[in-house]
Amino acid sequence: MHVSFSAGNNLAIKVPSDEFEATVAFYRETLGLPVLRESDRGSVVFDFGGKRLWIDRSPALSQAEIWLEVVCPSTEEAADYLREKGVVRRDDIEVMPRGSSAFWVKGPHGIVHLVSEEEE
Repeated sequence: MHVSFSAGNNLAIKVPSDEFEATVAFYRETLGLPVLRESDRGSVVFDFGGKRLWIDRSPALSQAEIWLEVVCPSTEEAADYLREKGVVRRDDIEVMPRGSSAFWVKGPHGIVHLVSEEEE
């Protein structure tokens, strides 16, 4: 079995609370990236060259982490394929919205990936 993956539209930087405001200011004021939206849950989303760069407040972290999205035609097939390759799902990392088939994995390098289906 083989599943085809490609880069998704979402990148996230999970930032400790004490670094959140400075990080947002860096992307907003210093780099001047357009803000797509701000959420009341502690996220600011920037346009990052046609991709969405999420800056997420993550109080449980001691240092920033980068999380990436990969997309595929079927998350069900991707889950089977990744399991065969020895990749462990990490659904405990962050709760996905109800009804979402997307899931989390962590590569051997420690980078978290959201595996989701291609947007139609």
